[in-house]
Amino acid sequence: MKKQKKELRKLIRQQKTQYCVSTLKSISDSVLEKLEKENLFQASNTILLYFSMDDEVHTHQFIEKWSKTKTILLPVVVGDVLELRIYSHKNDLITGEYGIKEPTGPLFTSYDSIDLAIIPGMAFDSKGNRLGRGKGYYDKLLPLIKAPKIGICFPFQLLNTIPVEQFDICMDKVIT
Repeated sequence: MKKQKKELRKLIRQQKTQYCVSTLKSISDSVLEKLEKENLFQASNTILLYFSMDDEVHTHQFIEKWSKTKTILLPVVVGDVLELRIYSHKNDLITGEYGIKEPTGPLFTSYDSIDLAIIPGMAFDSKGNRLGRGKGYYDKLLPLIKAPKIGICFPFQLLNTIPVEQFDICMDKVIT
């Protein structure tokens, strides 16, 4: 199973290199427009998002836009777990362990008050299964969050099926 996942990650990384950053940003805009139209998104006040890396659906402007009317939570890598912090402003971000911008605000642990979780992944399948980057960060975080989970990805990251282990958390929906 681990070998299958490793090979699949390698394949997706190769596919990502076929696109320039501007093309991925354009595709991202389309994905995020679909997300904004979701009733679940519109009704949510506290949303877990992620500050994207260059090869993920680009969320930087989306976070800035929606932080004016919704509480946006972003993950922070602390050791081998993700902690959540409230996003306040792009000037309050610092570069974290993996080169990802992370908020510096207070720790957020009111997991039950999260209305929606928007989750990245290396790949998703039609059943909502998610393949992460392999470090297990979201595998530890997602069981704490009872809110609906929406995976967002580029079209080439949505596969017919991906290998699943018992600790993998399924998304309620995938938007591409």
